[in-house]
Amino acid sequence: MKKIIPLFIMTIVAMACKNNNEISAENYKDDNITSKIDSLLKLMTIEEKVGQMNQYNGFWDLTGPSPKGGTAAKKYEHLRKGWVGSMLNVRGVEQVRAVQKIAVEESRLGIPLIIGFDVIHGYKTLSPIPLAESASWDLEAIEQSSRIAAIEASSVGINWTFAPMIDIGRDARWGRVMEGAGEDPYLGSLIAKARIKGFQGDDLSSVNTIAATAKHFAGYGFSEAGREYNTVDIGTSTLHNVVLPPFKAAVDADVKTVMNSFNEINGVPVTGSPYLQRDILKGEWNFNGFVISDWASIREMISWGHAKNKSEAAKIAVTAGSDMDMEGYVYIEELAQLVKDDVIKEDLLDDAVRRILRVKFELGLFDDPYRYCDEVREKEMIGHPKHHEAVLDMAKKSIVLLKNENNLLPLKKEGQKIALIGALASDKNSPLGSWRLASDDNTAVSVLEGMQAYKGNSLVYKKGADVSVGKTAFVEEVRINTTDKSEFQSAITAAKSADVVVMVLGEHGFQSGEARSRTNLQLPGVQQELLEAVYKVNSNIVLVLNNGRPLAVSWADAHIPAIVEAWQLGTQTGNAVAQVLYGDYNPSGKLPMTFPRGVGQVPIYYNYKNTGRPKNVEGNVFWSHYIDSENTPLYPFGHGLSYTTFEYSNLKLNGSIFNIGNDITVSVDVKNSGDRDGKEVVQLYIRDLVGSVTRPVKELKGFDLVEIKAGDTKTITFTLDKTTLGFYNNQGEYIIEPGEFKVFVGGSSAQTLEADFELD
Repeated sequence: MKKIIPLFIMTIVAMACKNNNEISAENYKDDNITSKIDSLLKLMTIEEKVGQMNQYNGFWDLTGPSPKGGTAAKKYEHLRKGWVGSMLNVRGVEQVRAVQKIAVEESRLGIPLIIGFDVIHGYKTLSPIPLAESASWDLEAIEQSSRIAAIEASSVGINWTFAPMIDIGRDARWGRVMEGAGEDPYLGSLIAKARIKGFQGDDLSSVNTIAATAKHFAGYGFSEAGREYNTVDIGTSTLHNVVLPPFKAAVDADVKTVMNSFNEINGVPVTGSPYLQRDILKGEWNFNGFVISDWASIREMISWGHAKNKSEAAKIAVTAGSDMDMEGYVYIEELAQLVKDDVIKEDLLDDAVRRILRVKFELGLFDDPYRYCDEVREKEMIGHPKHHEAVLDMAKKSIVLLKNENNLLPLKKEGQKIALIGALASDKNSPLGSWRLASDDNTAVSVLEGMQAYKGNSLVYKKGADVSVGKTAFVEEVRINTTDKSEFQSAITAAKSADVVVMVLGEHGFQSGEARSRTNLQLPGVQQELLEAVYKVNSNIVLVLNNGRPLAVSWADAHIPAIVEAWQLGTQTGNAVAQVLYGDYNPSGKLPMTFPRGVGQVPIYYNYKNTGRPKNVEGNVFWSHYIDSENTPLYPFGHGLSYTTFEYSNLKLNGSIFNIGNDITVSVDVKNSGDRDGKEVVQLYIRDLVGSVTRPVKELKGFDLVEIKAGDTKTITFTLDKTTLGFYNNQGEYIIEPGEFKVFVGGSSAQTLEADFELD
């Protein structure tokens, strides 16, 4: 492909590359990129620098006539002037090439755009929602899932994703828990690394990799009352030990961009927090990528009452270290004048622009701005059969068997009458989940279709009741059916004559995600009534849950013999569910978030603090508890059953007293005591009994996903070292203190063997 690059850029490249005519892999080393950036910065006007810090949303048919008047015309004009550094929501090779051509061939310096998009759990071919993937505890599969997403997204011209979301979430009311890795910072950190590696690969300049974004920095998952965009009020111990570790892991994994969040911490919107962005991220952690605001979050500091107008918001944000303004119109309208009036120094712009240009160089966009614009790749990569195989594998690994009384599962493959009930069972749209902007509606394999592939049984489907009413869309509230029970009777009749009833109940895919906070975590609408009505005529029920967050299903746990957490599993949902129900895949998933007994327990999480009154020792009411519920969760973090059973024994440590700095070896025997081969997530937790900052009752510090054949025993070994035995004090310093510890090993955070050791 012919490259049309302005003379300025050609000169810079030639100077930086000396006698080389092309930019080779060697030239992408840091020193070479720095010299190119420095050369380019010298040519840029203040307005062009501000332009690199400006991101616009897609706006019109880029292959059609130029817009006349209005916002679209203004954006078009800014593109031609070089006042746009990035576009988001422009996708498809034809559209991306058109907008890139304006930036590269019509602006003065021809600096290429970076093209962003929310590639959250796939592009066209969808994997399970991220919370579901996290339930696999399979880091290789999670990395592969992001790899598939990057391949498809890059084939349509996208080179930057606003993922992964690595907020720790303890509150299931918050809809965006579906987008994260759950409640634990250790597991969340490892999953963050896996997803970033999947998106960015080993060579960011490859045409099938995309830059990743660690979001939301920081504390967004702790929004008060689980309400979207709300304030956050946490202590420094929680900030440093729970919220920040996944972000530090992301920086260590060389994530290219970080997105700040909508919330405030300590009375300061984090978009304007120099402590988080300058001191910690860019200072202490030496992050050399760039920070992108969340959508208009710079402008929203006015609503917070932290800035009186856009000019002040721009000053606060750029000083704090927010490098690019996402569709906020603040930087592009205010920054240049602030520099000219000497309110802020141009050095702040230079720092931001250096960071942005660096990522563009690393992506190879200065070498070939159209490197991501290949119609052949676009046609070949979208929906590739291997991608469907991969997302099916990921979906099966994400399913969690919560309960299986009397071994009702797996289903027999022949000779049974099965009644399949629930609107979600035939739904081909809801299983796609939230955040699937590029996927086509109604393209999921439904559970009905998946079960129909098994021909040995008699299968009757009845809807029973709708979950939602009317149109469902990403930008609209889902209206829930709370009254219509007109089809209950047909479902009840089908259940009466069935050997087994499979009920698919839960949330619509658009009931979780951004701006989908809930105060009720039970089954929405009339579904609970439907479940109880069917139970009255046939208790032999397999409940398949479709949801994007932990639900409070205490009634079901008390009455229904088999419960399967099937989340929203993406394109291959139905095939994955059917293969698990029929036993062609033995479930191995474990919960990445605690399931509460009721919403009143929320936020609930396994790594809580002991409190000063943890037990009822005197027989009175004065201890930490509820008067109407147990303290314990319905299903704990790390819980998940299999069609086989595992026995733990012979927990050993290589000593009882250790010097600080020495490694501790922990081993345990795990036997597959059932009659099926299976996988088990062996989990290791510790407790530091006494600390200068109080420590949780348990902290996950290791896990191993192992496959064990029926009847076999494997010895699993873990190592505890200085990276796992310490914690952050309230000054943000990582310390390891002497004292007594406990170590726990088991199949969940609740079922464990226990041993003691001491650090001297």
